[in-house]
Amino acid sequence: KSTIIRLIERFYDVNEGSIELDGIDIRHLSQKALRSTFGYVPQKAFLFSGTIESNVGYGVDNLAPARRDQALSIAQAADFVAEKPEGVLEPIAQGGTNVSGGQRQRLAIARALATDARAYLFDDSFSALDYKTDAKLRHDLQTQLAGRTVVIVAQRISTIMNADTIVVLDEGCVVGQGTHEQLLALGGRYARTAH
Repeated sequence: KSTIIRLIERFYDVNEGSIELDGIDIRHLSQKALRSTFGYVPQKAFLFSGTIESNVGYGVDNLAPARRDQALSIAQAADFVAEKPEGVLEPIAQGGTNVSGGQRQRLAIARALATDARAYLFDDSFSALDYKTDAKLRHDLQTQLAGRTVVIVAQRISTIMNADTIVVLDEGCVVGQGTHEQLLALGGRYARTAH
């Protein structure tokens, strides 16, 4: 699954065909230009020593408080940050060892959302979240980031069932593509997993 994200980011190049961004083969873009287009969240979230604010703003020049707060809100992190004694200035240990796994994941998601990315890549990033938080986050992504491309690699059907297009992989091969309803009607691996 992660290979798809790696191909989009050009850690690897495709052997056949092409991956295009706005009709341009990504192999014709510089690595810097391509990667600045994406907000990326890995499966295993990592935080840097500093504060919540410095982690969310990592890689963003002069992050505006309103943008930071929006990113925290969409990532479902605003409530737990508000409960911290120092709020966004709460210290974060190297690796985020002083926050829970779910909090660490939400802060990593907020960091990606704080960028001015045209597309967001989530590499199984919602697996550390409970179902309720996952659902609220996906709802806010859809309503507050309309017009942006969101690629979600996931194992849970509930995480991707409202996607415009779902691509089902089995052993690295595409075995289905369509909406949730279309894939259920077709049967196959997706339908078996869903039931």
